[in-house]
Amino acid sequence: MPMSEKPDIFYLYAARAARGFGDGFAAIILPAYLSELGFSPFQIGLVATAALLGSAVLTLAIGFVAPRYDLRTLLLGCAGLTIATGIAFPSTQIFVFIVLIAFIGTMNPTIGDIGVHVPLEHASLARGVSDDDRTLTFARYSLIGALSASAGALSAAAPDLMVSAGIDKLGAFKIMFYVYAALGVLAGIFYSRLPHAKAQTQAPQTRALGPSRGTVYKLAALFSLDAFAGGFTVQSLMALWLFERFDLSLAAASGFFFWSNVLAAFSLPVAARLARRIGLINTMVFTHIPSSICLIAAAFSPNLTLVLALLLLRAATSSMDVPTRTSFVMAVVTPAERTAAASVTAVPRSLASSISPALSGALLSSPWIGLPLVLCGALKIVYDLALLVSFRHMKPPEERA
Repeated sequence: MPMSEKPDIFYLYAARAARGFGDGFAAIILPAYLSELGFSPFQIGLVATAALLGSAVLTLAIGFVAPRYDLRTLLLGCAGLTIATGIAFPSTQIFVFIVLIAFIGTMNPTIGDIGVHVPLEHASLARGVSDDDRTLTFARYSLIGALSASAGALSAAAPDLMVSAGIDKLGAFKIMFYVYAALGVLAGIFYSRLPHAKAQTQAPQTRALGPSRGTVYKLAALFSLDAFAGGFTVQSLMALWLFERFDLSLAAASGFFFWSNVLAAFSLPVAARLARRIGLINTMVFTHIPSSICLIAAAFSPNLTLVLALLLLRAATSSMDVPTRTSFVMAVVTPAERTAAASVTAVPRSLASSISPALSGALLSSPWIGLPLVLCGALKIVYDLALLVSFRHMKPPEERA
């Protein structure tokens, strides 16, 4: 579908780019900033847990109230919360307050389709998109998010440049948080251009989830396992693992995560093409398993060059399930259930994964700090096999045709 026929999709893509850029540097800056304040890996893991848990609570809540409210208004509220988060984080160095800000705010220790914006943007994108165009629409959405996150990761080296220019390190980190707030303003400008619309496009129903409730809950349970596994290696903790094990500099980490995100980005349109040939579920499973094997291998590799190579290989396939997963969820529910379905299936990516960062932070202080990577890879393989067994026979409309 030509972009000119759906200008609101352009504004959603632009807002996703602004958010992605902020998430890209925030996931790297956050552990470095907290380490500079003197917090331990376990405390940094607790902050990550608080951020993911708070994101889950807000995402679940907004998914069930969204059918009754204007999507544009709710998205503007999310942009306001992003602005407040960027301003609040550098305003205190008290650990309890930092945990509270992480819980209430939008700054996540990972990147991708996670957070309170997600069900609202997904429901807005799915409106008026045909079954044939749906997967490609979400692939473009994820591609834009991943590319902007790559640019954001590259900009995470900015504090080092500021320090060389005479700015103290904490001051440089604070400037980056204010940039994050400014990106919230930019996203709000794009959201303000969207038309007024409600997610509830059919006759009102008594529950946010109706006939598809069983399917959605089953998917949510499986996504919980995937999210719990992923929580062991959220980008902030992967950066911390590289800092701790190989003494990697902030600039080097910034460059690595830039290329990692670029590879992930360009795998997304490939996923859409692959899904047309082998199906959404097969694409999700058979691209995910190799990435988990690479992660496990990286945990046992003593050489930094080999580790980075394995992690880049992992990045090239680990995100191919993102647009296909979203497209599958939107395809197997009714239009009236889409916001709630997006919320219920997205929440595990915050709620279940909110448990594991604290565990991962503790394990990073143990004698073998590669254990979080092994746990993540093994659990993700279990999830992939369970997803294949449970849903290999459920076909979205375009595959049935």
